Amino acid sequence: MKKFMLAIGLLSLAGGAFAAGKPCEELKAEIAAKLDAKGVSGYSLEVVDKGAAADGKVVGTCEGGAKEIVYKRG
Repeated sequence: MKKFMLAIGLLSLAGGAFAAGKPCEELKAEIAAKLDAKGVSGYSLEVVDKGAAADGKVVGTCEGGAKEIVYKRG
């Protein structure tokens, strides 16, 4: 659980640091690779419009800030 919280903390801090113009699927794959490398399992990543109500934590933005990548556990 400690590794999970560390991974989410790092991703949330780095979320704004990801290249804003990056395609969503590319960024989603990078985030998934980092989570997998940390041993996190049982999660999903979903691309949503910025500001859309989503049950989860925003872990990145893409397509010039128009969309967000949302992490959901479970």
